[in-house]
Amino acid sequence: MEFKELIIQKVKEQFDNSIEEIKEFRGDLSITIKKEKIVELAKLLKENNDLHFETCIDVTAIDWATRKNRFTVVYHVYSYKNNFTLRIKANIDDNPPQIESVTSVWKSANWYERETYDMYGIIFINHPDLRRIYMPEGFEYHPLRKDFPVLGIPGSLPLPDKID
Repeated sequence: MEFKELIIQKVKEQFDNSIEEIKEFRGDLSITIKKEKIVELAKLLKENNDLHFETCIDVTAIDWATRKNRFTVVYHVYSYKNNFTLRIKANIDDNPPQIESVTSVWKSANWYERETYDMYGIIFINHPDLRRIYMPEGFEYHPLRKDFPVLGIPGSLPLPDKID
């Protein structure tokens, strides 16, 4: 059995009713799951001896702007044992947008979730240290949201008077 088929089989065995989509495109496999099951799926992927996805290599988001589920959180996880990267997605329709943190499963998700919080405003519930990375803590905007102006918001950040 090919490794992609094994992943699909294991995930369907445990999460069949929670899977929204399984898609393969140009050799990449993506699984979209209901956001309530993200931590359980992460545990399966990491702890299953056949799958063994040891690390989270990225967390980001997509702002669809006009969709009902405005945001999709995207996780890239990697199995060293199988030399394979898997993309996991979860759609979010809450306001404010929020999803459970996967840092309890993959410690490496810590900074990636913080970056996604900073840039998109997605709250990762039970994150051990959810605060901004790039923007000042009091900054009220999230620069990668579609409704954020391309040129920024005049006066929203104090800039130096002159550059030496």
